[in-house]
Amino acid sequence: METSHGNIQLTAAEISHLWTTYMNDSGAICHLQYEFNIVEDPEIKQIIEYALKLSQSHLEQITQIFNKENYPIPHGFNLEEDVDVTAPRLFSNTYFLNSLNQLGKIGLNQYSVALPLAVRDDVYHFFSTCLGESDKLIKMTNDVLKSKGLYVRSPYLPKAEMFDYVKKQSFLTGFFGEKRPLLGTEITNLYANFQRNALGSATMMGYSQIAQDNEVMQYFIRGKDLAQKHCEIFDTYLKDNDLSSLSMLDSEVTGSTDFVYSDKKMMFYCSSLNALSIGYYGASMSMSPRRDIGLMYSRLVAEIAKYADDGAKLMIKKGWMEEPPRAIDREELAKKN
Repeated sequence: METSHGNIQLTAAEISHLWTTYMNDSGAICHLQYEFNIVEDPEIKQIIEYALKLSQSHLEQITQIFNKENYPIPHGFNLEEDVDVTAPRLFSNTYFLNSLNQLGKIGLNQYSVALPLAVRDDVYHFFSTCLGESDKLIKMTNDVLKSKGLYVRSPYLPKAEMFDYVKKQSFLTGFFGEKRPLLGTEITNLYANFQRNALGSATMMGYSQIAQDNEVMQYFIRGKDLAQKHCEIFDTYLKDNDLSSLSMLDSEVTGSTDFVYSDKKMMFYCSSLNALSIGYYGASMSMSPRRDIGLMYSRLVAEIAKYADDGAKLMIKKGWMEEPPRAIDREELAKKN
């Protein structure tokens, strides 16, 4: 189907991914502008400026695409309503660097999903460009993290002498009796999920300090406790295999309680982290043949799903959940006739 201006109409997938990108980038601009104003380190400031320009460019491009389609522009978030860019420091430079690194990784993940679903040339080009930008953001943050001695590598594995085949059923078990050592993919996922939860714990701690609404504050405290619990579980698996422990980032949160972000903006960011965690845990589960690890991830997914559901209810209650693109409700239309 073609529109009056001759372009192929946007598909549900294209609209949904463009809408989600707009929402995420409008929120990112709020915290990136705040970070840019407060960070003095020139290396970190340069990365923040790069990420900020990317998000601003994304909003402009998506707005142009939606305007051509006469599709409503999301309200999203803005510097006037959702952030005080002159607020005191809430997080350390180490936190900012790690969050920028995760921002690049999240973008790489989301854009790689959106790109194969893009049919129109302008949408395909947009997400293809976004992929390259995320790749550059990850490289920039990796370089600075390494130069400052802050980059945390996953463990090294001993060199295999030759290829081999699995010979015992214990390769799959893990509840009773013999447990095989962790596979490289299992170690990688445990480390990555620990790092994401360590960052999430620090984020929820900081957010709880500046939340204006008591229900929102309690929700963030609950999220911090959940993230810390998950870190402890991942750390236990690593220690059981004589692998080095990772550090939490809670010490990277200052004691500030001044307003920085709106409760609406922080709740949206929290809901996005919940959705990402469920996806990462699901992928981790699919890459682990050991049944106890798979069951562990399924249990943690259920915990996050419950937490996310409670968060969605809270956002709806406060009038903060902007409705994503959806199909027409035919029954609702019928009732109006």
